[in-house]
Amino acid sequence: MHTASEFAVPADPAAPAARSWLATADRVLGLIVEIPAAILVLAEVVVLFSGIVARYVFHAPLIWSDELASTLFLWLAMLGAVIALRRGEHMRMTALVARLGPKSRGFFDALGVVAGLGFLLLIAEPAFEWALEESFIVTPAMEISAAWRASAFPIGIGLMVIFSLIRLATRTSLAHAAMALVLVGAVIAGFWMIGPTLKTLGNYNLIIFFVGVVGTSVFAGVPIVFSFALATFGYLALTTRVPTMVMVGRMDEGMSHLILLAVPLFVFLGLLIEMAGMAKAMVRFLASLLGHVRGGLSYVLIGAMYLVSGISGSKAADMAAVAPALFPEMKARGAKPGDLVALLSATGAQTETIPPSIVLITIGSVTGVSIAALFTGGLVPGLVLAIGLCFVVARRYRNDDLSQVKRAPAAEIMKSFVIALPALALPFLIRAAVVEGVSTATEVSTIGIVYSLIVGLLVYRQFDWSRLGTILVDTAALSGAILIIIGAASAMAWGLTQSGFSRTLVEIMTHLPGGAIGFMAVSIVAFIVLGSVLEGIPAIVLFGPLLFPIAKLVGIHEVHYAMVVVLAMGLGLFAPPFGVGYYTACAIGKVNPDEGMRPIWAYMLALLIGLIVVAAVPWFSIGFLKA
Repeated sequence: MHTASEFAVPADPAAPAARSWLATADRVLGLIVEIPAAILVLAEVVVLFSGIVARYVFHAPLIWSDELASTLFLWLAMLGAVIALRRGEHMRMTALVARLGPKSRGFFDALGVVAGLGFLLLIAEPAFEWALEESFIVTPAMEISAAWRASAFPIGIGLMVIFSLIRLATRTSLAHAAMALVLVGAVIAGFWMIGPTLKTLGNYNLIIFFVGVVGTSVFAGVPIVFSFALATFGYLALTTRVPTMVMVGRMDEGMSHLILLAVPLFVFLGLLIEMAGMAKAMVRFLASLLGHVRGGLSYVLIGAMYLVSGISGSKAADMAAVAPALFPEMKARGAKPGDLVALLSATGAQTETIPPSIVLITIGSVTGVSIAALFTGGLVPGLVLAIGLCFVVARRYRNDDLSQVKRAPAAEIMKSFVIALPALALPFLIRAAVVEGVSTATEVSTIGIVYSLIVGLLVYRQFDWSRLGTILVDTAALSGAILIIIGAASAMAWGLTQSGFSRTLVEIMTHLPGGAIGFMAVSIVAFIVLGSVLEGIPAIVLFGPLLFPIAKLVGIHEVHYAMVVVLAMGLGLFAPPFGVGYYTACAIGKVNPDEGMRPIWAYMLALLIGLIVVAAVPWFSIGFLKA
């Protein structure tokens, strides 16, 4: 997983200085949003952990805990999306825009803001109507109006409109803002005028909106969520009789599934283990074990990413925890910055299936596949790809000069192992709690959070309370950016399904040459492309509900298929020049992306070979599943 802030287009340096009252309004409104969002993250942890304790310790389940968690969750998602918009952290594809000159980039930056603002203004009234409709519903457990929950949507949209206007006024030039407003307004008006004609085109509208509008918007640097949302809104409003209020309901249904509550909680856990010193302890142990061999610290990087990924669900959090602990020593031993960031990016792709992967949680949410089975099935495929990366490392560093590197004595290795043991135990604790049925995939994150708090305070004593507020807000922002994309992609997937596209897709995919092998090969290519263009979660939400039933129909186990498509998607996500995950790795490693372009391809080839092996041998994915 990544945030777009690391590769978003910077503000135009020629833009006029923000007016003091706008800057003040931005800061005040920012605090008004960030403080409740941080409190909501903590509240979700308390509510879910209380539910576990009540159920397993006191044998008195809290019947209202899931309902309260769901209500708070929608507020957290919307406020997080607001914070992400204010920070410019909504996911976007800027590989093409970044190659333009400063003036052109400034225009496309303004275009991204205006396109998002256009959708927010279009959806504002339907969101209010939807919340009004929900007010007539009374929740079964807490017996309160559903409006308490539903009002998060119109309020969140209203706040995003305000911050979009502030961003437009303070981060772009007047000329760029005016040009973007005129262009977006003209496109919307043009589509509205040809609406009657569009109604006669039938399913050709799928190409116009879900290929043309989405593709143009994504490559122009418009945030992915707004690219999806504009296309879906236009399709429903101009070519169907479906009320646009339905889109709001579908977004709500997609982004507020209780399983997805694991997203902010595992993001928080990932940031927490870095702050508590647990990630450093694991890295030091692996470094003492392997640091004396040729390419040893590269092996440590691969192993550390595998272990840390077993705690955090966020790839950005994983890389941010591991890279700063290893890169300085690796550079001191002569490693080139480009090699380091290439391997870091490759390990990001390699560990996509390691539980508790947010992508696996999303697959479970949108396809109904058992998350416990996905967590069990994800361990070995990640190990297969790790072996492939180790072969590349062994060849690349076979001539390293280690004359100045001393082998750690056994006593030092044992000492670092004892120190790292509480941290090393956490991935196994998380997996065991889910697989053995002690807690759900959502609840287990709170066990990890409480465990990390105790270990950080009592064992490592590196818990920095002054950073807690920042971590909570960062959690809300990243989670909001992820969840609102899931909502928009869910609405888009529903629109595709209602058009009859799913039936056509089933017909085509089930008649591919080669049967299951042909279907698997096409899926691999498709998800590599989708991963590089759309990022993983939107691709899974869009096509998971359509393709997983087909996989089952042609005889492919759904867990095996999940591992293959997730790894394929990760390969696209972390491969340059389009994979935004690669630029995230470069930002975390503070390396120019150009330096990693050449060395990364050997790692990508190893990952592709590993992916083909995983696809060809189902046992790697399903061999340890319970019958």
